[in-house]
Amino acid sequence: MTSSTYTGERRAHLEALAALLPGHGLASRMVGGEEPVLWAWYPRTGRQTLVFATPGRHGWEFLWSPGGQGTADDLPQTVRALKESMDPGS
Repeated sequence: MTSSTYTGERRAHLEALAALLPGHGLASRMVGGEEPVLWAWYPRTGRQTLVFATPGRHGWEFLWSPGGQGTADDLPQTVRALKESMDPGS
């Protein structure tokens, strides 16, 4: 996989995740230029995190702090986990 192919795939997965966030009350913005990451935040709590996309053993994975993770194969579950990490009471 060339660097540009890798970057394009990473960006596509992050954009797919970002498209679902507003439906769950979350906001986001792509940052990082040629090394894209997704800056996500929950306006209600003010919490925010950076979401990284990386290839894993079973496809693309998303990682965020503190210790959050999800998969590109199950975007709805990934969004729920991301929201819960920013609003544990949800």
